[in-house]
Amino acid sequence: MLNLVLFGPPGAGKGTQSEKLINKYNLVHISTGDIFRAHIKNQTELGKQVSQIIAEGNLVPDSITIAMLEEEIQKNPQAKGFIFDGFPRTVAQAEALDNFLASINSSISGVIALDVTEEELTQRIAKRQEISGRADDAADKLKKRIEEYFSKTIHVLPYYEKQGKLTKVNGIGEIETIFAELCAVIDSYKA
Repeated sequence: MLNLVLFGPPGAGKGTQSEKLINKYNLVHISTGDIFRAHIKNQTELGKQVSQIIAEGNLVPDSITIAMLEEEIQKNPQAKGFIFDGFPRTVAQAEALDNFLASINSSISGVIALDVTEEELTQRIAKRQEISGRADDAADKLKKRIEEYFSKTIHVLPYYEKQGKLTKVNGIGEIETIFAELCAVIDSYKA
């Protein structure tokens, strides 16, 4: 089973590259952001809680995120693998994911971090906000999300680096060039 974590700050291109990787490797995409938005749209009890947390620019608590993630994995027992987008965001989440995957005789194959400068992120998010109108792309919320990434989330990288599973890829450039680099990394996992 090929299980990938695609890592990077908001606007790094995780969603764009995930779509391409899903098609090439026949993976199931698990985006915590998409899961949260679905709960919010359907006005579930969880969605109401998540909506308030996200609206304030904060990270959703681990217990909620992990439970939702496990549910998504269990919905796809025949999957060839998963691509985790926006998760894990804390070392505790990474440990919980490793433990859960081990319980189903699986593991993370590799972690790919898209490196993008803060200036590039700001430009990309501004463009995305114009197109999508996503509430989590508002300037003040964006600033908080980027700060969260660089102050908290980035600390997950050494966790995977110690396991020998981390590869960094330049996330600035042509989409196809970045995709080719990602594929080269992923193909090395299967070698």
